[in-house]
Amino acid sequence: MGLQVATEPAASGWALWRRMRYWVIAHTVDDFYQGLVPAAVPFFVLERHYSYVAASGLALASTLGSSLPQPILGFLADRWRLLWLAPAGLTLAGVGAGLSGLAPSYPLVWALLLLSGIGVAAFHPAAGRDARQAAGASTTGMSWFAVGGNVGFFLAPALVTPALVAWGIGATAIFIPPAVFMGVVLWRHQQRRAAVAAATAVSDGSDRWVPFLLLSGVAVVRSIIFFGISTFLVLFWIRHLGAAKGLGGIALTTFMIGGVLGTLVGGRLADRFGAVRTIRIGSIAALPALILLRVAPNPEVGLALAVLGGVALNIPFAVLVKLGQDYLPRRPGTATGVTLGLAVSIGGFFAPVFGLIADAHGPQAVLTVLCVVPVVVIGLAFLLPEPRG
Repeated sequence: MGLQVATEPAASGWALWRRMRYWVIAHTVDDFYQGLVPAAVPFFVLERHYSYVAASGLALASTLGSSLPQPILGFLADRWRLLWLAPAGLTLAGVGAGLSGLAPSYPLVWALLLLSGIGVAAFHPAAGRDARQAAGASTTGMSWFAVGGNVGFFLAPALVTPALVAWGIGATAIFIPPAVFMGVVLWRHQQRRAAVAAATAVSDGSDRWVPFLLLSGVAVVRSIIFFGISTFLVLFWIRHLGAAKGLGGIALTTFMIGGVLGTLVGGRLADRFGAVRTIRIGSIAALPALILLRVAPNPEVGLALAVLGGVALNIPFAVLVKLGQDYLPRRPGTATGVTLGLAVSIGGFFAPVFGLIADAHGPQAVLTVLCVVPVVVIGLAFLLPEPRG
């Protein structure tokens, strides 16, 4: 089955939002449960007295579940429409994460978080395929879809932490209903759209695997940078810039806000200047932005530089997803599973490497290393060919 897209010119404004709203909201809800896990892990340590190794095992369970199955599930979504896959995956993500706080034993908690991750993995390929159909030619529409995931991950600690402080780790269960409700809403939307999708023109373009592999390399390296900064930015603020803990948290928040803005800007730029050029712009902009962040003279000036770094680093984010589908028009689910799932998650596996650097030389050394990494992204970006059609 090929990529099905709208044949009319890209919509804008309210009309585009009406086409994308289910997918934006569903992506927000789905990725909320990815953000729930790191927010809940400290409470497993405090209440269940899990060791730090055991706690890291819970994060690993979620990461493994959400990353490794995505290419396989993308292949299945490409072979059969499986309109139930995204709603079922979203529901499983919420139920698994929500029940984890009620599970009486560590192995059961681990298994539930693994299942939650698999639910996240099931959502992304099918949702990315169908969101692209709704967006048509608009990269802006796909940037909204991508931002939905950013917002969900961003909201999780803001909502989960106060609930667990007030009611304990078992309060994860109160976050099950949104997943079930949105799963039902999305399934009904899929049923209504099924007849329309069947009548939509199909792209029979050939898949271009070499450009797609280059694009996947860009996504992986970008993810490594993002995870490195996300993990060590607070420590950099506190231990190198001498900021209070609260200001360190604000720095991470401003970086994430910059990421949301960058994703939206990237969509607009791609609609105007093209996907490949936008990826190159973002890749080049990330280099000075990260250097400026590393040499921030004080915590207050650094907040503005954190926003700038988040914007520059995330300009290519949604564009990578859409361009991956352009390179693999007959396998849009597979493309999304790699660019939005596997490639993004791989960045998390490099956290221990950065941890060794930080232990030896401090968190500022991690940011120094990350200032060099964009050179790899720039090189790969300039090897990307323009999409056909």
